[in-house]
Amino acid sequence: MRTAYSVESVRTAERELMDRLPEGVLMQRAAAGLAAACADLLRRRGRVYGARVVLLVGSGDNGGDALYAGARLARRGAGVSAVLLAAGRAHAGGLAALSGAGGRVVDDPFDVLAAADLVLDGITGIGGRGGLRPDAVPVARAARGSDAVVVAVDLPSGVEADSGEVVGEALRADVTVTFGTYKPGHLIDPAREYAGAVGLVDIGLGAVLPSVPELEALQHADVARLLPVPTGESDKYRRGVVGVVAGSARYPGAAVLAVAGALRGGAGAVRYVGPAADAVIARFPETLVHAGPPAKAGRVQAWVVGPGLGEEPGVRDALASDVPVLVDADGLRGLDAAVVRARTAPTLLTPHAGEAAALLEVPREEVESARLTAVRELAARYGATVLLKGSTTLVADPDTALPVRVNPTGTPWLATAGSGDVLSGLTGSLLAAGLGARDAGSVGAYLHGLAARSAARGAPVSAEDVAAALRMAWRDVSAEG
Repeated sequence: MRTAYSVESVRTAERELMDRLPEGVLMQRAAAGLAAACADLLRRRGRVYGARVVLLVGSGDNGGDALYAGARLARRGAGVSAVLLAAGRAHAGGLAALSGAGGRVVDDPFDVLAAADLVLDGITGIGGRGGLRPDAVPVARAARGSDAVVVAVDLPSGVEADSGEVVGEALRADVTVTFGTYKPGHLIDPAREYAGAVGLVDIGLGAVLPSVPELEALQHADVARLLPVPTGESDKYRRGVVGVVAGSARYPGAAVLAVAGALRGGAGAVRYVGPAADAVIARFPETLVHAGPPAKAGRVQAWVVGPGLGEEPGVRDALASDVPVLVDADGLRGLDAAVVRARTAPTLLTPHAGEAAALLEVPREEVESARLTAVRELAARYGATVLLKGSTTLVADPDTALPVRVNPTGTPWLATAGSGDVLSGLTGSLLAAGLGARDAGSVGAYLHGLAARSAARGAPVSAEDVAAALRMAWRDVSAEG
């Protein structure tokens, strides 16, 4: 499990750890790990000895980390120049260490940046708010416009550590070296895009961080433990039956794709309800079909409602049932929060940014720029688990004591028509197989993203390709169990 903690939690843990350690030890641990990562990058580009390194140094400890790391690189023969962006407030101990190792402070940043092999961004780090200050913007642009590899200290300067927002200008890094734990901004877009490849340096915070993080990202082994596995006593009904209310005369393909996902999601049977029965049976003859309404279709352990539904009825029937319900796409239109909150069985909503914006009655751009805030607000308002789809897929539970989950799999090629229908069917089948809404959403997103990576391999992919690749994704994950 990969976890991320808020700035407040990290600061509290750091203070507790510093009380136990000799003065300066924590910063030296961070600087040592940072310098080692930079040296490795420089070796890949040629050599450490004689390499040209530029430190962009802000005030406080983030700049101190950069200065101490620069001193270590200077002692290994790199030519290190420091640009002080907070005159008179740079870390005194770090400056002395750099000077003692043969590094120098420069007044004009642009000449050294133009010739740099590596730029170390120590301007603001996790304490920054609201983007770069105006005086730092031209320096950051020069760093990004150079041929140097840009390494962020803890977090790219200008991004929001706790939310993943980018408000104003920020310095995009090729690599970020963070200390002690990941922060939400490392895992959530748009900040995640600015972080590049993220490396974690252990400085001993694990023993003092809270037991519950802000975010968690499942890995193969975590997903393997959650996958439903039949036993010798299982039959198709004990494994669960998922009902799919999807498709319309205009969008029959949505029904086919949702059923495709459902058949590969671990439930024992799929019961389709809607007007696209002929198309579904032609593609998947094992499907149980019914003309509807859902209340008369037969027993299910979970419902999936909404993909390609248009104006067809069925959402209210499903929400009136006493089984888990996944609501997607057209099912989200005009969804009554009071009806959802009144349900006693779990509800899982799976909007993309546009649908989330409509549910929250805010502009789409507001959701896309503050995804963590949006998913938490939706979960609270509807009293439901929410899977917010997008470049960073997030799963939030209405129980605020539980961490929000961020999905680490996927590919930009997944932004294709019908892929969400496959995800809905897959996740609904996991619900019917017995997973809770939070686990079903997390596992469904993980497998869906993994299947898309496998199917795409750097080329365009269709929703049908993703559905077909789910078996291989399931096998890959199961191998870790």
